[in-house]
Amino acid sequence: MRNADVKHRKMKTTGNSALILLFLLLLASFKSDKNYYDELYRPQFHFTPEKNWHNDPNGLVYYDGEYHLFYQYNPKGKEWGYMHWGHAVSTDLVHWEHLPIALYPDENSEDKERCTAFSGSAIVDKNNLLGKQTGDVKTLVAFYTSQHCGQRIAYSTDRGRTWEKYEGNPIIPYDETDDARDPKVVWHEPTGKYVMALYRKTSEEEKSKGVSFYVSENLVDWEWKSHVYGYYECPDLVPMKVSNRPEETKWVLFDGDGSYMVGNFDGEEFSPESAKMRGDFGKNYYATQTWSNIPEEDGRIIQIAWMRGGEFPDMPFNGQMTFPAELELTKFNFGYKVTRRPVKEIELLHGKAYQWEKENLIPGINKNLVKRVSGDCLHIYGEFDIKTCNNFGFMIRAGRNDPGTELLYNVKRGTLSVLGSTAPLAPIDNKITLEILIDRASVEVYANGGQTVISNCFTPGEKSDDLIFFNNGGEVGVDKLSIYEVESAWQTD
Repeated sequence: MRNADVKHRKMKTTGNSALILLFLLLLASFKSDKNYYDELYRPQFHFTPEKNWHNDPNGLVYYDGEYHLFYQYNPKGKEWGYMHWGHAVSTDLVHWEHLPIALYPDENSEDKERCTAFSGSAIVDKNNLLGKQTGDVKTLVAFYTSQHCGQRIAYSTDRGRTWEKYEGNPIIPYDETDDARDPKVVWHEPTGKYVMALYRKTSEEEKSKGVSFYVSENLVDWEWKSHVYGYYECPDLVPMKVSNRPEETKWVLFDGDGSYMVGNFDGEEFSPESAKMRGDFGKNYYATQTWSNIPEEDGRIIQIAWMRGGEFPDMPFNGQMTFPAELELTKFNFGYKVTRRPVKEIELLHGKAYQWEKENLIPGINKNLVKRVSGDCLHIYGEFDIKTCNNFGFMIRAGRNDPGTELLYNVKRGTLSVLGSTAPLAPIDNKITLEILIDRASVEVYANGGQTVISNCFTPGEKSDDLIFFNNGGEVGVDKLSIYEVESAWQTD
């Protein structure tokens, strides 16, 4: 009886141990889920892959309620190389679902220097020109550069979940002298043809770098038509209605660094009507692209870029995107200009709000107006009357022993500065408006309705979450100031 009792107790203890072990494993799993995407420099509302290197946004297309975001991706490490197309989808431009890798290198895939999947674009094949459609689901067609192996096509007949390489690749053969890459394909309604804007050189001379335009009626056979000099990588060609002239449409040709020209495009040749203008004054803004096939009832032109050169110490990933932004083309008294502001969907992440109106701040008398605000992710919108001040601004992510990062408007110089970047900014009726997105590893500033934008990465101090508003030399008026804590797009309750 005693032996049986001992045996029974041992079995009971073993069973309890198993239950405890199972509980601990479940608890660990639960904690892992709660800490998902919660590292020190992990952006909470900007896109990043779970791990490894990523850069240029690729193949941006909207279809069947989903925004597709493809991107240059190295599945083997945190350094650039061995390029694939990573893939994510979203229904609201804020919450992203990671999907399997979409495009792999072509032949010689083990050779990291050849046939890897470089940048490109995507469209919806509405008229089944490629002949791949099955059922009612339209075919998604991606155009990409296969490094040293020409311009190529891949297609998906299942809403982008799986991809096949086109059997007739390459559609434009590789030419070792022209350095061609980054095809952007758009529909040109007046001529009823597709247009490809392709970065390339027309000769071996560096000054021949620019964008060549090709046309096609079937997405497969492409005919060269013209070339614009003075561009480098990742072109984007966008028709834009002029916001204050509803009957007028212009074409905007973007360069890899986000700079652009405004002009006309007849389906074969781009005729600029402006000088090239900077699209962003920050240090971390590159490879801009816009989504294709945005529904007419929406009507927005939505752009995103890679924040090139950002640093993410000790993180499992390397690189982040800008927050998606809406573009508008406006005719000002000085000419046409593209403005950029964060998409309205940022409001989906708004948490606790702070509001001020009609405050008059005098240096040395009024203490920090925003002392109640604390957080590592903020959305700030302010309208400021510069009155008699010499300068005003914010100290971002300040701490007890950390002065934080200064964002400064200098009245005398008429400049806006942050993180080593300075942009000219003239007041409008003696006022400045600022919209600021602060994430764990980036600061984006949209000034005067997005006429001037600065996008920079940074690495603020841990637990430095305070915000300070200051002005020097005279009074500043805070006509309106709204600050929202921004909740994580990745965390779930």
